[in-house]
Amino acid sequence: MIGRNDDPAFLYFPDNYRWSMGLLICLGAAPWTGVEIDEVHRVGRALEDHVGDDKAWFDEWTRMGERIEMRGRSEQAAGHRLTAAACFLRASRYYQTGERFIHPRSQHSQDVYARSVQIFREAAGMIRRPHIEPVEVPYENTSLPALLVHPDPDATGSKPSACMVFFDGFDVTKELQYGYGIPDLAARGIGCLIVDGPGNGESVRFRNLPLIAETERYATPVYEYVAARPEFDEKRIGVMALSLGGYYAPRAASLEPRFACCIAWGAQWDYHAIWAKRLDDLASGMVLSLSVPPEHLQWVLGVDSQVAALKKLEGFRLDGIVQKMRCPFLLLHGEGDEQIPLALAQKCFDAVGSKHKTLKVFTREEGGFHHCQVDNVTIGVHTMWDWIADVLHSR
Repeated sequence: MIGRNDDPAFLYFPDNYRWSMGLLICLGAAPWTGVEIDEVHRVGRALEDHVGDDKAWFDEWTRMGERIEMRGRSEQAAGHRLTAAACFLRASRYYQTGERFIHPRSQHSQDVYARSVQIFREAAGMIRRPHIEPVEVPYENTSLPALLVHPDPDATGSKPSACMVFFDGFDVTKELQYGYGIPDLAARGIGCLIVDGPGNGESVRFRNLPLIAETERYATPVYEYVAARPEFDEKRIGVMALSLGGYYAPRAASLEPRFACCIAWGAQWDYHAIWAKRLDDLASGMVLSLSVPPEHLQWVLGVDSQVAALKKLEGFRLDGIVQKMRCPFLLLHGEGDEQIPLALAQKCFDAVGSKHKTLKVFTREEGGFHHCQVDNVTIGVHTMWDWIADVLHSR
């Protein structure tokens, strides 16, 4: 249960990249959701003889989620609301950690996911700071589920505050993203609207909204939703996203010029090319560093074949788009990112048209050198939050 000899990161399952990253995604939220290393370790120990069995992964994480949720229910009945909220936050993350590898989705997995969303909402109603408000953002003929994390009132004063729109990636959710340091952003006096966009979270599971290339179709109504709220300054609304979100956020900021800044938490450039190579490599029997099973691609795109998936991915290219960006831009990338090579991050950064742009590459020595700093979330979020505070508070 120690990492590979040449890798200083904590890799619980050193011979299985996906499972190691899944566990780190859960554990990395510990400072902000109270995820308990003992509980995570108990799940890991139970899975030691089942590495690679995604049903066993789902069952063990669900079992731990149920155990912690039951503890929360007992505390809630006793009137201990904050203890109950802490249990619900942890249980929600355990449920979603388990569910993320299930393909095809089943009624049971859907029910577990729905429970994770519900108990997160219950926790949000009990927590005083930060104030978390579940909202619905109008989008075409439906709406997108989102979490509006309000800024700490002690840090904002009486004036409208800045706010970041935070879109998902390829396989994350608004509840998981809350656990990546959002309370620290709120403490800086900056709000955050975390959105399950098409192809993510509740939107793909319960609303039949597949992933689309045209991020601006939902980024513009999301911007307008935030701008219409009196507690926020319409001139200080930024956009960010992680992993595949390194495509969403730059495209949104390039084609919706009202965004005041943009963060790509992990780079993208040509997602079609990435998956064309991945599928060829998989066909040849190679073992790839993927964060979810390859079947996830067809599921989020709403198609039934690899050929159809690649056709849809033809629009997921940033060349010719990011050259139009004008707002301040920050790109974070890990030196050892196994999913997206550093050279592609440099190519994207060089193409961005903004005059004020920064590329931060995290090295092996300092930590955060894996994909989206999954090996050291704190170093990533502190870099982003301080940059946002400097950029948006100075406007």
